[in-house]
Amino acid sequence: NPYNISKDPCGSSSGSAIAAAANLAAVTLGTETDGSILCPSNNNAIVGIKPTVGLTSRAGVVPITPRQDTVGPMCRTVADAVYVLDAIAGLDYNDKATIKASKYIPRGGYKQFLKIDGLKGKRLGLFRNEFFNVGEGSVYAKVFERHFSTLRRRGAVLVENVNASKYLEAYSTSIDYETQAMTAEFKLAINSYLKQLVVSKVRSLKDLIAFNNKFSKLEKTKEYGQQFFLDAEATNGIGQKEKEALLNLAKMSRDGFEKLMEENKLDALLSPFSVASSILGRGQYPGIIVPAGYDREGLPFGLCFGGLKGSEPTLIEIAYAFEQATKIRRPPSFKH
Repeated sequence: NPYNISKDPCGSSSGSAIAAAANLAAVTLGTETDGSILCPSNNNAIVGIKPTVGLTSRAGVVPITPRQDTVGPMCRTVADAVYVLDAIAGLDYNDKATIKASKYIPRGGYKQFLKIDGLKGKRLGLFRNEFFNVGEGSVYAKVFERHFSTLRRRGAVLVENVNASKYLEAYSTSIDYETQAMTAEFKLAINSYLKQLVVSKVRSLKDLIAFNNKFSKLEKTKEYGQQFFLDAEATNGIGQKEKEALLNLAKMSRDGFEKLMEENKLDALLSPFSVASSILGRGQYPGIIVPAGYDREGLPFGLCFGGLKGSEPTLIEIAYAFEQATKIRRPPSFKH
């Protein structure tokens, strides 16, 4: 992590986050299944946009599950991220999800939503106890309170008197449906991806497992194992268990996030760090995270705005106006 080299840069798109944060690249891209754009952006003081699934093509991207995978910009400013989103959003017949999602792309693209007064009249959901319970008197608590005041001053309405447990209850289960579905989906997706490769001798998940065993020292199989690969290989398509998991995931999103947003007429849900990534990931919803502050050890943290499918224009207005009102980001010092 360029802000504190002893700290975790977070998530599997951390390379992209580090490169953008440390000025090694002008703009970068990341892929998110559950947290891999939002978390590294949070830890590296950059802006990460996790688009609605299908808004950007995943063709040619190593998959985990096409149901949740999404490619998005990871940049130093909201404007940079939005310019990149304009360049990468669109129809690609090599990725069927883009056909359905292309209806969300506004005429004239996303740049038009970089509005300095973008917070005016926006209704933002604030789960104070559930999400922002970050330790009374802590750096986080002080910083977020300051931001809430800024949001209000800039014309946003913070909707706090919401029965959060009513909506969050939808997600409480002893069964990890996300992993259940993802394990089977990964095998199908990775096999299909590997089959399309031209030169590689590795043609299936089975081949990947064998490769890791053969080169276990290089692949650090002892240190990290490959349990997810083994579990996925043991699956056999989308069976009854997986179908039930998928139905449950859809129901969670419907009864949870969608009801919360619709019943309270919210434009976005606020969350600290990347705590809402699972809610957004499971439901294929977009989120934008913007630098919010630095802890006592200099490690950055962000404020995330999440919305319903296709709500990127609104989220961009909110994120840009927040960024311009606060201008938190500063480059890493490299004094280490």
